[in-house]
Amino acid sequence: MIETSGVIEKEQGNGFYLVTLEQPEGHQCLCRAAGKLTKFRIKLLAGDKVLVEISPYDLTRGRITYRERNAGAGGGRPGGNRPGGGRRR
Repeated sequence: MIETSGVIEKEQGNGFYLVTLEQPEGHQCLCRAAGKLTKFRIKLLAGDKVLVEISPYDLTRGRITYRERNAGAGGGRPGGNRPGGGRRR
């Protein structure tokens, strides 16, 4: 498998995404989300930076294996994801 990074351009429907790869420069492939991403309901949106696995036999198809976190976004609450605060009592 060839692993490279890319950016999601748009959602094609039926679970497919059009991804523009960084290596080789500008190459586009049609990708699906890997099973772990769908299992844990990771949202994929246009503009997200992702890691893609591509088969060496068909360079037009791939599988999205990881979505990188947004470094500039200050998301979340200071107490974590629990709605009551940071610690359990």
